[in-house]
Amino acid sequence: MRTPEFDAMVRPAQLYPELWRLLLGILLIVFCYAAVMALMSVGLFAAVGPLEFFGWLQSLQSPAQPAQTLLLLGTFFGMLLGAVLAALVHFRGPGTLFGPRDETLRGFFVTLLVAVPLYGVLIGVGMWFEAPVPNLPWDTWLTFLPFALALVFVQITAEELIFRGYLQQQLAARFAGRWAWMVLPSVLFALLHWNPETGNLVWLFLAVPLVFGLVMADLTARTGSLGAAIGLHFVNNVVGLLVISVAGTITGLSRWVTPFGLEAAERMIPSLVVNILFILLLWRLLIRALR
Repeated sequence: MRTPEFDAMVRPAQLYPELWRLLLGILLIVFCYAAVMALMSVGLFAAVGPLEFFGWLQSLQSPAQPAQTLLLLGTFFGMLLGAVLAALVHFRGPGTLFGPRDETLRGFFVTLLVAVPLYGVLIGVGMWFEAPVPNLPWDTWLTFLPFALALVFVQITAEELIFRGYLQQQLAARFAGRWAWMVLPSVLFALLHWNPETGNLVWLFLAVPLVFGLVMADLTARTGSLGAAIGLHFVNNVVGLLVISVAGTITGLSRWVTPFGLEAAERMIPSLVVNILFILLLWRLLIRALR
């Protein structure tokens, strides 16, 4: 059963809920993302020259330098623009993707107050069990931190606008079942985190973003806004991209990296299980805090 808050959030999507508009909106998102990447590639070519250009592009698969990671995060401006244009396809303002402004802000800051200390405890316990490897020196890390925080916020906002905003709302306008408006966007969100280097354990590595996506979809449905989902996503990605990153992945802006990477995927099984349990614990605590 849907909450009155979520029904109110979905109401603007019900004015023009045609599936062809949804498909057009998805195509616009993909096009905008590709267009921004192309424009940034042109700028990169002009900046580094033809000799280093292809090396730079290849490095974006697992950026290990601050500039490479900032460039990768900058591509999410394309997703952000795509979400805005997709909303216009349904003759709705981009602000309707967020839900009520006051509830969005309340959900965001309440989630920060709950999630930041708990993630701090998780980091501390993790470091106690297995010390991470220093990556960026403190002075370099602090120099890039303001830009990194801003771009991480752009990245997670773009993803939330698309998956918990646009897709969840437009699917809820057409289908009553949670399998459509809650599960399908979460499965798509998880599949975008697929990494062939995880080998036979790919299902477990995908389970983490799937559970995370379902939790954020549920928080959105309960509150009728994106505030809680944006807050939780922001804290999670700040920890994973700027504090401790998995070695060999996106490490260019991280203060520390794990002692091993995806080549030792079996060693990461306990931490993946802990992550899933931690996300579920956060979910239950946030439900109480957001009432």
